[in-house]
Amino acid sequence: MSVNPCASVPYRVSRLPDAAAINRQLRAGFEALAASADVVRSHFFAGRYENLYVPRERLPALEPLLGAACRGAADFLGQPQRELAVGFWFNCMQPGELTQPHRHDEDDELVSGVYYVEAPPACGDLVLRHAGLSVRVRPVAGQFVFFPPDLLHEVEENRSGATRLSIGMNFGPRRNP
Repeated sequence: MSVNPCASVPYRVSRLPDAAAINRQLRAGFEALAASADVVRSHFFAGRYENLYVPRERLPALEPLLGAACRGAADFLGQPQRELAVGFWFNCMQPGELTQPHRHDEDDELVSGVYYVEAPPACGDLVLRHAGLSVRVRPVAGQFVFFPPDLLHEVEENRSGATRLSIGMNFGPRRNP
């Protein structure tokens, strides 16, 4: 986990070991499932669904990613990983698309995050805003960014000629059945 260069804006960045191999599997699995009827689509803005919910069991390549993500979120929070549950969605951003400023604090989220599967140059920085300050995080394939769910954030326009594929995540308390 790397140190935040702007301590006034709370976030952390880390890398997934063996990201290249996992990302190839994630991309192939996402492409195979994206048009499937069991993919739930939400947040329709500017002609696209921002959130694509792929059933976890349909994409086994998610497991090492989500395990690492839970460890990173637990580290960010300073609490045991076993106490966290994760919800996730894909965000497939074509050239010219962006994501409006928003927060993830609608429910019982404790930390939010993003993982970059594909991040071509100029595909849109993540902009985090807190207490009148902002910080830009340039996406890198294989990188996680963790931040508080009430932090206002947005993704700038994808000015590359390629698709930017990321996985958004929210972590909340694990519920006992």
